[in-house]
Amino acid sequence: MGGIVVSLMHTLVIPLVPRFPQLLGSSPADTAWVVTSTLLAGAVATPVVGRLGDMYGKRRMLVVSLAMVVAGSVVAALSGSLVPLVAGRAVQGLAVGVIPLGISIMRDELPAERLASATALMSASLGVGGALGLPAAALLVERSDWHLLFWTSAAAGAIVLVAVLVVVPESPVRSGGRFDLLGAVGLSVALVCLLLGVSKASAWSGGTVAGLFVAAAVVLVLWGWWELRSSRPLVDLRTTARRQVLLTNIASLAFAFALFAQSLVLPQVLQLPAATGHGLGQSLLVTGLVLVPSGLVMMAMAPVSARISNARGPRVTLVLGALVVAIGYGAGVVMLSAIWQLVVISAVIGAGIGLGYGAMPALIMSAVPMSETAAANSLNTLMRAIGTSTSSAVAGVVLTGVATPVSFQLIMGLGAATALLACVIAGFLPAVGRRSA
Repeated sequence: MGGIVVSLMHTLVIPLVPRFPQLLGSSPADTAWVVTSTLLAGAVATPVVGRLGDMYGKRRMLVVSLAMVVAGSVVAALSGSLVPLVAGRAVQGLAVGVIPLGISIMRDELPAERLASATALMSASLGVGGALGLPAAALLVERSDWHLLFWTSAAAGAIVLVAVLVVVPESPVRSGGRFDLLGAVGLSVALVCLLLGVSKASAWSGGTVAGLFVAAAVVLVLWGWWELRSSRPLVDLRTTARRQVLLTNIASLAFAFALFAQSLVLPQVLQLPAATGHGLGQSLLVTGLVLVPSGLVMMAMAPVSARISNARGPRVTLVLGALVVAIGYGAGVVMLSAIWQLVVISAVIGAGIGLGYGAMPALIMSAVPMSETAAANSLNTLMRAIGTSTSSAVAGVVLTGVATPVSFQLIMGLGAATALLACVIAGFLPAVGRRSA
């Protein structure tokens, strides 16, 4: 529930993005910060919250993260102008660590025979909430005041927060040590520069974007030097450099790039006027409903992912998931002319994502000690966030620079190519058997 609420929170504002300039009396460039602030806050918070969870208690940090959902949602719901809304969205973004924290608690608490399916479902919740949130948000936007979106988010976060306090036990596993404050600041600066450069590549000047990328590279080098010298680093780079962890994170980045491509193409195809010759002229609500099967299939494939991982190992599951995603995008290159075709494409891609996302926690957890579970899973979640951000930026450039029908096909082709790349990378992973998974 926590994972779905957090991912749903990100999707809730999508129907409002074109309307924010009028609603808030600001320019489109300024209102884009409603989305960007959440992205940046989540990127900064994810590794920090994971490390704090390993040190001071995963349940404690899970409660803090869910409290951020409630607090940020209330601030956004009470806002009537741009600045408080951006602030509320930034506070909401601090809650992204819920998913890796949940996976880590499951590793500490659940019996072995239940762990694989539980973590697979928790990992897939990142996509499930996104797919289910769009039609719910569209319905609320069309029939009520937009502030109700954030009151709904606050209520959902409060319900899950109470449920966690009542049901979820605190894990006894602790890593101890002192928090690496300098490492946290360095990684935060590097991530903000990187993701700002990616997300604003098409809006800001080339010199500014290049400067951000250079700054990110320099800070990352200095940060890596510091982490290797630190006795209690924020991210244990020696563990991260292990073949299994490193390749899983790289594959996650490519996989997430593929995941987000459909979220940009399918809604546009559905909502463009039929008179254009390549649009279907559907409402926002119908658009959201077309994407619902994708989320349901992701959820349904989580236990299937666990069974395949138990029988053949999570590497096989990740390879299979990437292949299914590539097939879905390949079909999307030639099948974008009817609603049923888009439903099929979305469902196939969702099935592949459910398989792949279910295998990633198993691959990560089988290669790191229990005391570093939350930090390692948080880094994997961060790689997915960077992948989706890059996908959004690349697709934005393609959609503005090429004729629309060709651009849709090009983005779907890029999705297929990156999914195949993830498949190739996963093929180099060491075999992880049922016992270690």
